[in-house]
Amino acid sequence: MYQDGVYVAYGNAYSKGTEGAKVTIKDGKITDIELLRTSPKLIDRNARENYSGVWAAYKLMKDRLLGQTRDSAAAVDAVSGATRSSNGWKLSVDRAFERALKVKPADAAYFEGDHMGVDPEGKYAVFASYDANKLTAVKLYPLTAAGDFVDEKTYTAEQTAAIAAITPVLLANGSSAQPVAGFEAESKAAIKAFRDAEQNASINNTSAYIDGFYSSYGTARSVGVERADVVIRNGKLVDVKLYRLGTNLIDRGATAYAEVVKANAPMTAKLLANGSYIANYNEKVDGISGATESSHGWNQAVERAFEKALKVPAAGQYFDGKFAGVDNASKIFMLADVAGDQVTGIKLSLFGTDGKLIADDKLTAEQKTLVEQLTAGLLDKGVQIADITGQEALTAAARAALTDALTNASKEQGAYKDGTFTAYGDAYDKGTNKADVTLRNGKIVNVALSRVGMNMVDLGKNAYAEVQKALPQLTASFLAAGTREGAQQVDAVSGATSSSNALKAAVDRAYGKAEVVEAGKAAYFNGTFIGVSTDKTVNVMVTVKYNVPVSMIVYYLDAAGKVKTYDQLTAAEQAVKAEIENTSTGNGLHKYGYRAAAFGSNDAEKEVSAKAVEAIKAALETAGK
Repeated sequence: MYQDGVYVAYGNAYSKGTEGAKVTIKDGKITDIELLRTSPKLIDRNARENYSGVWAAYKLMKDRLLGQTRDSAAAVDAVSGATRSSNGWKLSVDRAFERALKVKPADAAYFEGDHMGVDPEGKYAVFASYDANKLTAVKLYPLTAAGDFVDEKTYTAEQTAAIAAITPVLLANGSSAQPVAGFEAESKAAIKAFRDAEQNASINNTSAYIDGFYSSYGTARSVGVERADVVIRNGKLVDVKLYRLGTNLIDRGATAYAEVVKANAPMTAKLLANGSYIANYNEKVDGISGATESSHGWNQAVERAFEKALKVPAAGQYFDGKFAGVDNASKIFMLADVAGDQVTGIKLSLFGTDGKLIADDKLTAEQKTLVEQLTAGLLDKGVQIADITGQEALTAAARAALTDALTNASKEQGAYKDGTFTAYGDAYDKGTNKADVTLRNGKIVNVALSRVGMNMVDLGKNAYAEVQKALPQLTASFLAAGTREGAQQVDAVSGATSSSNALKAAVDRAYGKAEVVEAGKAAYFNGTFIGVSTDKTVNVMVTVKYNVPVSMIVYYLDAAGKVKTYDQLTAAEQAVKAEIENTSTGNGLHKYGYRAAAFGSNDAEKEVSAKAVEAIKAALETAGK
């Protein structure tokens, strides 16, 4: 009755977004499910950005829906406090099953209800109402640059006129509507938004792609490569971030060539305006002047990301082309030519102690021999290359570099996003431990560890001596471990056990932030987290249990970042401390754990509480999943 596969469907439209579900159906049952709660731009957002009642509902509803059939899924109970989202998820699941039917219903083309669509550039949202077989109503809403609905009371005369002119054309002609004279740009965006809504409403969704996040690379060169992270919905590109990686295959950010940095924003805009990669790419027409090579690489990366998203995968395990790979210790840089799922050529380079590639004509005789041996061995045996006597470490690095290159060439989306992710271990009343973890293909390729004080400033040489000694040891150990699981097996450093364990937790949380599909989706990590006010005078420690903030402790800091004693506090500081610390049972959501706002019975208390609220929000951000 149902075709096995992955199906995405959405609930009814709402001005703050809608619910959705990405459902894996096998033998008529739900074998996996990702619950979505979108922004007004119809892109899934972090759990903590939603109403607090929804936070706990993700896990509860996922647990209730897993293993269910269509009928039994419809019968599961909604989560108290999140009824609307629960029912939206159930409706999305039911629609996913409808789309999975091997034989679609003959008497219905659409899901009845109000369906939402947004154009790829995020200019307009459309609410399209359908009965089983026809469009019955259309509403058009302009979006702000931040992706929110413009308040109708603040519409400009131009926005009001555009809505009035375009809406009846959409209602009369649907997705075949033509731009309205005088409103051509607005019409084109609105028509794209309508087509998105129409796809969401259609039982037989014709998109060739599975909605979601995908990442891929362009053609690698000796100076690095381009990468694109994209979000696809109904076969259209609705979000894209472009990166230029150096020879260590880590994002160069603002340190990339100036013309490449300048080209990022216009190329992003060009891709979103197109709603996809640019087919039949023409360098002179489609590239950004001064950065044509990177423009082409970005377009190619987006094209490959689309191929990863295909409902029916294209033949082959790997893309054809030239792909870069680097071991996570940055000892070897490799360019691998891939064709027909075979490595047909390898160009191997060594990194010098300065972190730069050694030019071929600067290699020593011994290094040249090693490069030749490694290249021949890799071409012959691949990652099964035997160790070269005396060069075991570099042989292992060469294996890792080839593995990295092939992973970059793979048509399968990995479990983790690439990039740098910052997370913290559990805090205490002297500060916390911070890890900036850079991941590529799920491997740790860089890590910066630090011990920060109560003012969230790196203590550096002022940290405990044993902690100072432990940081470089742990850095080396995490890089050697290379994986999420391996990092948790790293031994604590003697004399710095608590910091070692906190940093291991921070690395694990960094991986949690990098998950493409969040395991155990929730608002916050469990643990203890601190944040500080902008002026670094107020620190709040938040304890999270059951993934919600349940208790808070307020600290006031002097100019040196040290905690003041209680007798040093003003009456206003004492009052704010008492209010925040004593308004929670420690079991449920803290009074100030959601949308905290300043309070107080006088101006002094209001001023102090405003800073405390800044610290609360900062602490919750460090705790955020």
